[in-house]
Amino acid sequence: MSGNEAKARIKINQLLVEAGWRFLDDDKGPANILLENRTKVTEHHLDEWGEDFEKTKNGYLDFLLLDEKNFPLVVLEAKAEGVSPLAGKEQARKYAASMNCRYVILSNGNSHYLWDTTWGSPRVITRFPTIKELHHTAKFVPNPNQLALEAVESDYIVRCQKPGYKHDPAWINEATRGDFLRNNNLRMLRPYQVDAIHAVQQAAKAGKDRFLLEMATGTGKTLVSAGLIRLFIRTGNARRVLFLVDRLELERQAWRDFNVYLKPDYTTIIYKENSREWHRAEIVVSTVQTFQSNNRYMRQFNPDDFDLVISDEAHRSIGGSTRAVFEYFSGYKLGLTATPKHYLRNIDPARMSLNDPRELERRMLLDTYQTFGCEDGQPTFSYSLIDGVKEGYLISPTVVDARTEVTTQLLSEQGYVVKETDPEGQDTEDVFGHRDYERKFFSDATNWAFCTAFLDNGLRDPISGEFGKSIIFTVSQNHAGKIAQILNQLADEMYPGKYQSDFAIQVTSQIPDAQQFTINFSQNRLSGSANFDANYRTSKTRICVTVGMMTTGYDCQDILNLGLMRPIFSPTDFIQIKGRGTRTYDFSINFTGRHELDCDTKKTSYKMFDFFGNCEFFEEDFDYNEVIRLPAIYIPKPGPALPNPAVNDIFTYQGGDRVNQIQVIQIGLEGMRIDRMSFQRFVDQVKGDHEVSQLVEQGNLDGAARLMEDQYFNKPEDFINLEKLRRATNSDRLPSLREIIELIFGRIPYIKSKDELLDEEFAKFDSRYAAKDADFEYARNFFKTYILDPNFRREVDEGRFAILIGNHPIGEAVRRLSASLRNQIIKYIQTNVVLTQFS
Repeated sequence: MSGNEAKARIKINQLLVEAGWRFLDDDKGPANILLENRTKVTEHHLDEWGEDFEKTKNGYLDFLLLDEKNFPLVVLEAKAEGVSPLAGKEQARKYAASMNCRYVILSNGNSHYLWDTTWGSPRVITRFPTIKELHHTAKFVPNPNQLALEAVESDYIVRCQKPGYKHDPAWINEATRGDFLRNNNLRMLRPYQVDAIHAVQQAAKAGKDRFLLEMATGTGKTLVSAGLIRLFIRTGNARRVLFLVDRLELERQAWRDFNVYLKPDYTTIIYKENSREWHRAEIVVSTVQTFQSNNRYMRQFNPDDFDLVISDEAHRSIGGSTRAVFEYFSGYKLGLTATPKHYLRNIDPARMSLNDPRELERRMLLDTYQTFGCEDGQPTFSYSLIDGVKEGYLISPTVVDARTEVTTQLLSEQGYVVKETDPEGQDTEDVFGHRDYERKFFSDATNWAFCTAFLDNGLRDPISGEFGKSIIFTVSQNHAGKIAQILNQLADEMYPGKYQSDFAIQVTSQIPDAQQFTINFSQNRLSGSANFDANYRTSKTRICVTVGMMTTGYDCQDILNLGLMRPIFSPTDFIQIKGRGTRTYDFSINFTGRHELDCDTKKTSYKMFDFFGNCEFFEEDFDYNEVIRLPAIYIPKPGPALPNPAVNDIFTYQGGDRVNQIQVIQIGLEGMRIDRMSFQRFVDQVKGDHEVSQLVEQGNLDGAARLMEDQYFNKPEDFINLEKLRRATNSDRLPSLREIIELIFGRIPYIKSKDELLDEEFAKFDSRYAAKDADFEYARNFFKTYILDPNFRREVDEGRFAILIGNHPIGEAVRRLSASLRNQIIKYIQTNVVLTQFS
């Protein structure tokens, strides 16, 4: 056996033991793993297959797994590391047939597939199944022919919402048909949505059990999902459906939509709000994080509890460790994504470095296609933004490239250079790039210029004439607060006495009721409505200023302006943000007046203000419809200002005439440009170092780290050190050198973010102390804030809970948690969590 084969066997042995399989008799039962030297394929089978037996040396199985009655249950075909597990598929099929086994596991120790040979294809798994899980899986008997025969037409959802709609006089009369649908909130499927469902039917008929729908933002993926849910349940291919999302705000939105589309026939619940009554529902909606935490999906569910699992924004909600939740359940799997793989067609993977966010997106998308059986790169169904615009269902943006003089320099290759003389008379030079804006580089003048350009050039509401409803995306929560304040000051001048500081509202996680704000904004009742015309219902608040809460899946059709007041590096984020404005809308829907409107009430365009060259970054040949040059000089208007975060040095810039104050953090003489150039050269050197590679291959990451420090750190050519490597990874925390090594050598796909690490740490805590469902979110918020916020941590440690309850954004969590649970959290963090990794 070669070294790679031996390593694969060691890993496979461990995975088997973790899944409860036994090599030896113990107090849990007799051994149920037979190795290749104990189970032999008969000579009869060898004669029958002849030389087509994959040239197996002696016809032995790799592993044979037995059920409780010692009957063969699973054939496990092992391959060496570096060899695709699928290479053993046909050989394993023959083994399984000879042993009358329904299941096959294919593994090389690193990647694994489970194959139910009675139907479907091998599917990716992250761990080996238990006997119990396989027995539950066996209960699922699909009927793809019945699925394919079900008639699905444009009224497939309406027949569920209002079965007798065709006999209603308002429907029969074509003149009133549109009002009838609108008044009853009935949803007809568009032609491409019907095509999407038909594509799934045909794929199922062809033997597929996994499907991927690639549909642009605004094309109604949730409505298509509703149609598919009805299809699968009506045809007996699903008894219960799990709809997974990756954000809390999408959870309630999906619940609300499914209730509108399917409530007469099917019950929809949010799991965390009905954790003890989920059995009564046909549709269960949850964040994947809720199921993953404390391994709830394994402790509280059987694999056959859901026969159809739908993953919204699939390459985000089933990435990394969360895939275990998705793969745990048997039955059909459906993925939804608005991020087409061909969106990255202009990106050359060979030229991308490990610190390029687009490389991570590329890997995630490729992995998603493989997960859903689309290895050839063709999704089950695709409908792009271009398709939607051509057919009149979507709107393309009017891009306003609005870079200021400052952001133009920040975006340049040289960056924004600040020169000064230190107290000892030495000249120093600091260089800032666009990633530093509102993190290390502060400019009130630039923020005022952003807001003024946005309000001067944004689209107006066609009925009321006031500023159109808008979303602005900022760098941080602190930045969002600044922008909201400036916008409210400007609105007082534009519309005296109209808004009382309600014109713009910060909508971020630290703001109480922020989630409800997003709902009220989409329903035109945030801060009230009808501020200009009593007959016209539109939100009094005109602009929501956020960081990331209103990106994925947020549905607010009457958005007219988007502001990108931050650099964006993720293609998925860019597509999602752009998609907030693509939906069509008729503003007359909200007008209740008696007189005729003398304006065009149809939404035909929306503006996307790009202050950081994001469109240029993602789309080299982007057709800019409108370019506005902002004034080079802008003096902030007087008014109360929000403080900047604590910085190491505050520097007042006196030279030039573009900005009047800069607050900075010293980043060292090497500058950012050198960091960008040297990191990839360092990666190439390390990967080509045989001694380092050998240590990594052996799993000796500490030894590899020491060797790298000795041989590569602080050398004159590139002056590489841990600080520079950390910056090059673009992480929002301080990763260890071990993590960076794992990234360089492909052992991990990316450096986990603060949020991901926090979720993992809380899951470990929750697995030990099992917070009650009613306390779960409060405990998680308290846990995360205690780690991240040193001021909060100090107040807690000093027992100043009354102050926190009255003044802190998570004061409600402090109040709701029992003293014993708070103490458990504090003790766990102090004992088990290294706080510096979250810096």
